[in-house]
Amino acid sequence: MMAVIHDRYGPPDALHVRDVDRPVVGDKEVLVRVHAAALHIGDCFGVRGAPLPMRMASGLLKPKYGVPGIDVAGRVEAVGDAVEKFEVGDEVFGACHGACAEYARASEDQLAPKPASLTFEEAAAAPTSGVAALHGLRAAGRLRPGQKVLINGASGGVGTFAVQIAKALGADVTGVCGSANRDIVRLLGADRVIDYTELDFTRGPQRYDLILDNVENHTLADCRRALTPNGTLVLNSGTGVRGIRLMARLVTPLVLSPFTRQTLRRFLSAPNHRDLLVLKALIEDGKLTPVIDRTYPLAETPAALHHIEGGHARGKVVVSVLAS
Repeated sequence: MMAVIHDRYGPPDALHVRDVDRPVVGDKEVLVRVHAAALHIGDCFGVRGAPLPMRMASGLLKPKYGVPGIDVAGRVEAVGDAVEKFEVGDEVFGACHGACAEYARASEDQLAPKPASLTFEEAAAAPTSGVAALHGLRAAGRLRPGQKVLINGASGGVGTFAVQIAKALGADVTGVCGSANRDIVRLLGADRVIDYTELDFTRGPQRYDLILDNVENHTLADCRRALTPNGTLVLNSGTGVRGIRLMARLVTPLVLSPFTRQTLRRFLSAPNHRDLLVLKALIEDGKLTPVIDRTYPLAETPAALHHIEGGHARGKVVVSVLAS
């Protein structure tokens, strides 16, 4: 099969298209004929091998597999002997190992039937960012109907899903984004939009029951000032700094939270069958629509990663592998 692959850590330009063996699936795994893959900042980290903790999963000195991409949509090509949820020919979306290739292997527990209303490109855009938004709001944020919620980074991959999911869960939603993206955030259902080039939400008069911060471009003290006395801050970035400062940014909210009335949280998220079914239901009910910024052919995966690293992608960046 053809795959985008890198043999060493480095910038996205280290990736190249090469003919490699098809993956071999285990008993509880599915082989997916990839139609589309979606990329996010974590794929950039994996290609660069930085921050260093990324290498615990991908390989310490060099990539163990080297094909980027987690989010996938396609058709089931083969199933392992113990697979129960899928059959050959099923259209699926979810998470896999190495989506930027013609074929990828995935655990059946990280896939779900593709929403019939979506193209493969749209479906590939949903798993990681959609489930992260769901986990950040519902699990970590414990969002309740009627609460005032602020989404920082409302026009990004997670943010575009978070605005819609928060509205579906009954929240009053404020989205923070740049000037160019105000209209799309309003169209996604935000009750109010703050243009960060004109107003710092941490300095405004409004207090929020829940802040989902996908950017972390303010100090912890500033974000806490924008919360109600019993509000919850859910942090979903931690990037932008390195070394000891990165560790301090990651750990400080968790250490401080037990000593304040406010709740300060981080969370880990990965697509799973149950939550993918929740996304599928929201999509089919017309409450959730993936937003795609740009679509690239497989050979231009390095350009797609460079675009993500630029930091201003609107919604998701998708790689089209097999034309729908």
